[in-house]
Amino acid sequence: MSAWFHTALSSADLLGLFGHFLVLSLFAVGGAITTAPDMHRYIVAEHHWISDAQFTSSIAIAQAAPGPNVLFVATLGWSVAGPLGAIATMFGTLIPSTLLTLAVTRWGAKRRESRGMRAFTTGLTPLTIGLLVATGWLLAAPYATDRAHAIGAIALVAVTVGVMARTKASPMWLVALGAVVGALGWV
Repeated sequence: MSAWFHTALSSADLLGLFGHFLVLSLFAVGGAITTAPDMHRYIVAEHHWISDAQFTSSIAIAQAAPGPNVLFVATLGWSVAGPLGAIATMFGTLIPSTLLTLAVTRWGAKRRESRGMRAFTTGLTPLTIGLLVATGWLLAAPYATDRAHAIGAIALVAVTVGVMARTKASPMWLVALGAVVGALGWV
């Protein structure tokens, strides 16, 4: 199967894809990208609908495109099952999180200064950071474990973490650095 051709899924598989993304949407604290490790498990490891390379490429293409970060969900769905896959993954991702966000935002606005609400929002910070680290590892692991690219990949990750933790530099500079490092074949 070519890297950009999708497979035809049965109605049951499409419904399963929709349902899985529906559930993941409710765990997407910090954005849909934080659920990428489970998307990978479901789409690549469990069902073998696409390869590791297709998964990573789908995320990279969507993240490079202008627009919301959630676009990667549509590119994953497209890679799995074409237009119907994109619809299944996007609706599965957007419907529950949108409805829940609307309801919780209205409820929380009335209780903004309560002790419980402050504790809840403070507790989300380490959860979001942990989910983003897991996603970063998932995307970097194929390169960090490849002997030919391990040193460059680990160095690039370390530089990225250091710059983001200690400066207010735009992440786009780090994306550009990654592109240069990749173009030179160091990663």
